Amino acid sequence: MELQNNKLQTEKRQALRKRILSLKPSDFEHLALDIFRYQALNNPVYHHYINNLNINPDQVTRLTDIPFLPVQFFKNHIIKSVGPPGGEPPAASAIFQSSGTTGQQTSQHHLFDETLYKTVSARIFQQNFGDLNQFHILALLPSYLERNNSSLVYMMQHFIDESQSELSGFYLKNVEELLQTLTFLAGNPDGRKVLLLGVTFALLDLAESDHDLSFLRKIKNLTVMDTGGMKGRRQELLREEVHDILTSRLYVDKIHSEYGMTEMLSQGYSHGSGLLVPGFSMRILLRDINDPFAIYDHNITSSKTGGINVIDLANLDSCSFIETQDLGRFGENEGSFYVMGRFDNSDIRGCNLMVI
Repeated sequence: MELQNNKLQTEKRQALRKRILSLKPSDFEHLALDIFRYQALNNPVYHHYINNLNINPDQVTRLTDIPFLPVQFFKNHIIKSVGPPGGEPPAASAIFQSSGTTGQQTSQHHLFDETLYKTVSARIFQQNFGDLNQFHILALLPSYLERNNSSLVYMMQHFIDESQSELSGFYLKNVEELLQTLTFLAGNPDGRKVLLLGVTFALLDLAESDHDLSFLRKIKNLTVMDTGGMKGRRQELLREEVHDILTSRLYVDKIHSEYGMTEMLSQGYSHGSGLLVPGFSMRILLRDINDPFAIYDHNITSSKTGGINVIDLANLDSCSFIETQDLGRFGENEGSFYVMGRFDNSDIRGCNLMVI
């Protein structure tokens, strides 16, 4: 009987995985509810959390009825929806760990399906910016490269590989090499786009350096993307202040942004002005600041601020329903959102640390 149950669980997971990869917008809610019921049964931590709330999964029929797991659970538990119930989980392909200040307990996210993560993240990027093999990707991520368990570095390594460009790569503290590459690209355009992606403090350090960066004007297809985060290296600034500095010093019209975190396998992207659009496998809901179980969708006024709840269908093997510590509000376009900051007393961490 146990072997039969395990086989049925595996078949159910494979069917859900296939639906994620072929997902259409009109099917999102139906698939999210099916994944909820699957994880309510097969995720021990989430299962106990739901039970303690006295919620019957069979009676959950809307996205706003789904209980969202507080992101802090990733600090103290292995959040997994794979393996036999009550048994040992299979070995993870990778274990991502969030950033944090010294002494902080950080989150861990166990990755069991590398192909799913790589496929979803690449599809989200390409739907926003175009094919990866049309880019030179220059990743300025010193604080992330100093540790070996960053989900952002993992994703960018995949993007760099997919770009198939000898000029794509990471830059730790070798700004001179980065500038040499950018200078070469300015003088030798080959039709590819150039993505300069960096953590906030590193982009600011580059922009405010003594180097003459006026040559960047010659790169007509340069995209600068900010992943957020001062990492304690610089004073926190408003997003508008950061982007004003970067646009003027890096000679671009706008700064793009990425929204992601260790506990998520999907991403949202902004094409300027801080307005974020979630990927095809992701949806944002907001919760009342004073009542975490009062959840509302995009039909509320865009001026109302609430806690950000994320539905991330790519988290099939962990938990797809996460109550974050970010504050946000909806944009005027359906599905879009802004990150306004973080709740008081929440940890300073992650690539979504941008004060607006």
